[in-house]
Amino acid sequence: MDLAWSDADRAFRDEVLAFLDAELTPDLRARGRAMTSVYADHATGMAWQKKLHARGWVAPAWPREFGGAGWSVVQRYIWAREAALAGAPPVSPMGIGMCGPVLIG
Repeated sequence: MDLAWSDADRAFRDEVLAFLDAELTPDLRARGRAMTSVYADHATGMAWQKKLHARGWVAPAWPREFGGAGWSVVQRYIWAREAALAGAPPVSPMGIGMCGPVLIG
């Protein structure tokens, strides 16, 4: 099994890092790092979700035809890893992570 990143994977990681650097404000980072649950406070969650939505990244696992990013499993892993390392607040898991996929299915 080859677990090395492809050139495309590394380019995607660089794109993710640039986005996080540009859009994840010090306030959002601090709030994300201070969370004790999977739910951010409403204002923080909505501020971050708005930035993700504007980029088309609010629903990484959804197919493009349903408004998602259409990312591969590797891209979703890269996103989750880099966002966590950067201290990004999560998107509320209920609608986008749980209900949406059921409705799509």
